[in-house]
Order: sequence, then structure tokens, then C-alpha cells
Amino acid sequence: MHRRTLLKGLTGLGGLAATGGLSMPALSQGAAARTLRFVPQANLANFDPIWGTQYVVRNAAALVWDTLYGIDDKLQPQRQMVEAEEVSDDGLTWTFRLRPGLRFHDGEPVLARDAVASLNRWSARDPMGLMLKAIQNELTSVDDKTFKWSLKQAYPKMLFALGKNSTPCAFIMPERLAQTDPFKQIAEYTGSGPMKFVKDEWVPGAKSVFEKFTDYVPRQEKASWLAGGKQMLVERVEWVVMPDPATAAGALQNGEVDWWENPITDLVPVLKKNRNISVDIADPLGNIGSFRMNHLHPPFNHVKARRAVLAALSQEDYMRALVGDDASLWKPLPGFFTPDTPLYSEEGGAILKGKRDFAAAKKLLAESGYSGQPVTCLVAQDQPITKAFGDVTADLLKQMGMNVDFIATDWGTVGSRRAQKTPPGQGGWQVFHTWHSGADCINPAAYNAIRGTGDNAWFGWPTSAAVEKEVAAWFDAKTPDEEKATVDRLNNAALEDVIYAPTGFFLSYTAWRKNISGIAKGPLPFFWGVSKTA
Repeated sequence: MHRRTLLKGLTGLGGLAATGGLSMPALSQGAAARTLRFVPQANLANFDPIWGTQYVVRNAAALVWDTLYGIDDKLQPQRQMVEAEEVSDDGLTWTFRLRPGLRFHDGEPVLARDAVASLNRWSARDPMGLMLKAIQNELTSVDDKTFKWSLKQAYPKMLFALGKNSTPCAFIMPERLAQTDPFKQIAEYTGSGPMKFVKDEWVPGAKSVFEKFTDYVPRQEKASWLAGGKQMLVERVEWVVMPDPATAAGALQNGEVDWWENPITDLVPVLKKNRNISVDIADPLGNIGSFRMNHLHPPFNHVKARRAVLAALSQEDYMRALVGDDASLWKPLPGFFTPDTPLYSEEGGAILKGKRDFAAAKKLLAESGYSGQPVTCLVAQDQPITKAFGDVTADLLKQMGMNVDFIATDWGTVGSRRAQKTPPGQGGWQVFHTWHSGADCINPAAYNAIRGTGDNAWFGWPTSAAVEKEVAAWFDAKTPDEEKATVDRLNNAALEDVIYAPTGFFLSYTAWRKNISGIAKGPLPFFWGVSKTA
């Protein structure tokens, strides 16, 4: 790839720094130790964790808003803002009591009505929230600290739904903010979490700033992912946007930034040679690459066009474009669920295995009725994952005989445009690339991208009765064996209907300077417990 060839030519520290050194104001030694400078995976173009599902938004939102429950590193929900809960014997009524001392960033107490309004906004967009909404009798506040959720049928995975780390998360906002239409972006960022968003210093495309909320009351338990005591050990976190990997690498080596969320594999050997830098796998559960097709418009509204992609797609091409020649960083994935987890399945995955069949792909494409119309591919250039995938896809579709309309843009624009259901010639799209955290893909509960609920599905809006039948069966399963059998059938159905095309499983690195301690592995960067020495 052009990117890979360019970066291999950058040999040594001087070449990296010369690609665009970061200009930073001088800080005193004390101020420097209190400020953590972080290079995020992408620009924070918008900041509404319910309106969209980009991980970069979720990661920032986890600093600003707290949740009722949080998933820990054992993938179990733990109490967070909730002090106690009760569930009736028939499982139909849940009563929650908030813990004392909770305050919003404007000084107002967090009340039950804030939680109710926040859950109403969340449940209008989130797949698990929509399931709860469909069986809800009422969700009401009982008093200032207590609220009740009355259901028409039992929902055993309630606590997982309220604590999951997949987007959208059930972040708790002030009632006035949570009353914003869930399909419109919020314009105020008053939170309930350990950090305040400094809106006056927000420069989209350049910098986002968070300051410690001194009135936040952490839990006493040890922090674990989104659960436990979120103790902030730095006073200020600055997100510095650096879409050019060489610039980010140079800034990290020079000490101009402290932590780079996702260094590209090409530059990792250079970083490892620097005695002041630590490099490690960010999350052992890894990521699943996604080639997402629009099911509403031609050609991919026809299942044969989608199956043509599966017949021709080489996961190895995608993975090597992203991670290079290190085979330990990726695995082929003839399915949708995270490898080496209990529900991993390859049922129905034969179409993704073996030699790629372009003759079969072209035949399927012709049978779908494709007649040479442009295929609009949205490709974010400021996100190394999507850029690498998009370059492979452009070549793949051309080999299949498609007329590719390659839209080179930024990740923020992809996040906005992929929500458009209009035809491609009117602002819509046919293909975009993304990835899903392996922690989100261990079961159907939090796996938004696998659902086939049509207009309520994730971007691309697939409709699949077969998939939804098995999702419902999984929720009703009584034993691990029953769960596994339903996921086998679900994996097969999702490949038959081609909910999306998986491009492989991969691991990502993270890198930080050695004067930073407390960085934990997981599906997002956890800033609590992270400290810095000058």
C-alpha cells in the first residue's frame, strides 16, 4: 500500500519528527505532571454518545458521564451510580436506588428523574434499550433517589444492558439535556462523571480538553474497566488530534505527548527501540474488521450482490494492509463472534474460506441486477484502520467489475454521513468501513452490528427475520449449550443474509511514555488510575 511504502522510508527519529513536529506551549514541571496529553484514534468531531456510535465519542463520553452500572474486566456488570437494586420474584419490576453524593458538573444533585430521562433517550437508539422499550409498562421516578422499571415480561440481562461498554452506553445526563430528541445532537455537555468537558477549548480537528471534577465521588472498589472507583490522578487530560501517524510517533518520542491510543504496526519497531516508551497490545479481545453495505439501495439491497463480496473478499489482504507481515496480530474470521470466546462460531463460514472465486462473484453480481452504476464508498483517511481497509475495497470492487465512487473523507464525516438513508446520489452511501471491539462481539446482547431489525438496525439497516429469531432464542436460552446452539444458527443466518462482511480479527497496539503508569488493557482507554511523573 502507498501508506506502508511511505512509512518504511522513515528511518530513525529525525525522519519522524520532521514530518510535522507538534507545537506545544511550555508548561512548568508541576503543571506538566498534572496534564496528560493523549493522541486519540480519531478526531472528536461530535460529542453526543447517544446520537452516534463512534468509539472515539464513547471513549470521551466515559470521562464526562457516568453510568448506573459498569462492565468489569470479567465482563460482569457491577454497580456504579446505583447503590442497590431490587427485582420482584416474577422478574417484572426492577427498583433502583442511587448512591449518595452524586452531582452533575453544574453542582446540581443527580436525581432519579435524571436517570429516567437518560434511560428514555438511550432506549430510543440502543438495541438492548429498544428491546426493553418494547416490553416496558412504565419507567418512573419514585422519589429523588429511587426509580422503578415495570416490564410486561422478564428481562434477565437488565444489568448488562445498563452497564455495557458497547455504544450507545446508558450515560446519565441532567433531565433537561436528556430530553433532547435522541435523533438530534445535544449542544450542552454537563456530565456526571470524573472529568468535565472544557467546551471553550474544544477545537474539532485539533484538540479536546477535560478537567478533573473535584466533586465527583468515586466508588471505593478498585477500578476495573467501566466499574469501580474512577480515581482521577491527573488534573487535566488533553486530546491532541494527529491524523498523520508519523507525526504522532515523533511527538511521542520527543515527549510532546504522553500516550498514543493506536500506533500503526509499521511504526511499532521504531517506538520499541526508544527506551522512554512502552508498547503493548491494547486489548487481548482485539477487534473485528467490518465491510458495511447499505441494504436499502442497489446494488447491495440484493443479497446476491452482498454474497458476491463474500465470495471475492480476501481477509488476508485486509489484515496485511493493516498490520503488515506479523501473522500473530490477526486471524481469519469466517463468522462474526470474537475468537477464543465461548460463543465463537464458524457455522456457514465456508464462503469466506479457501481460494477467492471472482468468477462466482461476478456471476452473483450480474444476477443481482447490477448494471454499472457508481458504488459510493466512504473511506476515512484520518483513521488508519479504515484507510487501509478502504484501499483494499476499492481494488476489490474494481476487480469484480464495479464502478467505484471513492469518497476520501474524514472519520467525523463518515460518522455523520453513514446515518443518511437517502440514495447515494443524494448524500447517501453504499459502503463504509469500521471495526468492532472484540468485547462487543462476545454475544448477541451488546452486538449492535449483528442485528437485522431493518430501520432500527445499525447503519446499513439490514432486515433478517432469521437473525432476529436466533437473537431472541439466545436471550431465552437456559444453558450454555443452548446459547452456543443459537449462536451457531445465528452466525449461519447472518452470513446467508450478509448482515455485513467481516474482514478479519486483529489486535492493536497502544504506546505511552514510561513516566506514565496505570494504563490498563481493555476495549477503550481508561484514564482513571493513570498517573504521570514530570
